[in-house]
Amino acid sequence: MTAAEGPLVVGVDSSTQSTKVLVVDAATGAVVARGQAPHQVTAEHDSDPEVWWEALTAALAQCGEPARRAAAVAVAGQQHGLVTLGADGRPVRNALLWNDTRSAPQRDRLLAELGGPGAWAERVGSVPAASFTVTKWAWLTEHEPAAAAATQAVRLPHDYLTGRLAGQPVTAGTTDRGDASGSGWWSTATESYDEGVLAHVGLDPALLPRVVAPGEAAGTVTEGLPLPAGIPVAAGTGDNMAGALGLGLAPGSPVLSLGTSGTVYAVSERRPSDPTGTVAGFADAGSAFLPLACTLNCTLAVDRFATLLGRDREAVEAGGQAVVLPFLDGERTPDLPYASGLVHGLRHDTTPGQLLQAAYDGAVFALLKALDLVLDEGADPEAPILLIGGGARGTAWRETVRRLSGRPVRVPVAEELVALGAAAQAAGLLLGREAAAVARDWDTASGPSLPAVPRDEAALERLGATLADADALLRRH
Repeated sequence: MTAAEGPLVVGVDSSTQSTKVLVVDAATGAVVARGQAPHQVTAEHDSDPEVWWEALTAALAQCGEPARRAAAVAVAGQQHGLVTLGADGRPVRNALLWNDTRSAPQRDRLLAELGGPGAWAERVGSVPAASFTVTKWAWLTEHEPAAAAATQAVRLPHDYLTGRLAGQPVTAGTTDRGDASGSGWWSTATESYDEGVLAHVGLDPALLPRVVAPGEAAGTVTEGLPLPAGIPVAAGTGDNMAGALGLGLAPGSPVLSLGTSGTVYAVSERRPSDPTGTVAGFADAGSAFLPLACTLNCTLAVDRFATLLGRDREAVEAGGQAVVLPFLDGERTPDLPYASGLVHGLRHDTTPGQLLQAAYDGAVFALLKALDLVLDEGADPEAPILLIGGGARGTAWRETVRRLSGRPVRVPVAEELVALGAAAQAAGLLLGREAAAVARDWDTASGPSLPAVPRDEAALERLGATLADADALLRRH
């Protein structure tokens, strides 16, 4: 291993399926060690937080001696999860994850009871989707009141792991403004918890973590871990905010992430407030904002179509008139929590490859519709889309984004951007610098660029018309 030029920092990505750990040279961004351990997720989209902790310690141990020389650490975690802890600090029940939409009826009720979508957008910055934490808490109090009554602390996934690293008492947890802004009970207008929302859903503000400022430490590493005791633990953040940090993202640069979920986002200096709910008005992990649109159905949904068709995921064919709306898990963008997948326009001459391509088109379509809403006015319409996530490595995904967007595409060569963003946050804390500026010095957004191609207006028109015509069917319970 080449000697590090600067201090070593640790970045953690605790996602739906696994925990990944990177040990990074704070001076250059070079990854000097890595580890990974899996999670277990039930069919109901919930997971035991204790398993996340076990995976984190296992992944740290895999990093060996470099982790034991680290000078700071930060955790990025999947957004929107509901972690409920008892007085002993142990989970009361499994955490409800971001892709759990069982709280859709509670979301509908909360929207109606507190003034409708526009009022929510103005009040907290976003119109809560059925994935937001506030709707999950409302579901828990209604369906599992004993679990809600036993809860002495409510945390987001990254909060839980940060607290364990720092040995925080159950009554003294921390979070950051980025992840908190996805809860539905923290306001980007006031930069504080909305006590009116909390009172309405019956959640005592004392059960929530303190929001630490950007650049402020959440604590120091406790004894007995594969890390040096006493090193600072940065605030941490949500996975999307960490991905933006990992790219060193500046305003005006759009990002499209293709993973289990699909996201499109950009850093903005203006506070977002979209009354349609298409764009979530998140804060970023610094002092700006991260307007973001998210779909529940992305790479896994398209892979499911490939499996059903008996084809490799890259075996797409051009042509045909088929339309696929791959809403296999319900959908968040557009807001159709009760939807299922829909196929329209099949003909005798439709080929399996054309149908698979239509599934790709359907998955990308909603994200691109939100692109203009995510970007600030005056943003360069020819700026390249930064394409990240597992799907960005696939030719079919890249070409679909190019064809439907009409924009150039750049695929950053840096991998594990969420963990890299957490590492940049740890380095920023250690060096007294803005985390995104640290990542820009690391040149994490560099990579091969693909030129723009003419936008496929015919495919976009078919998709838009099918979505509009099928609205009533897609909303049926």
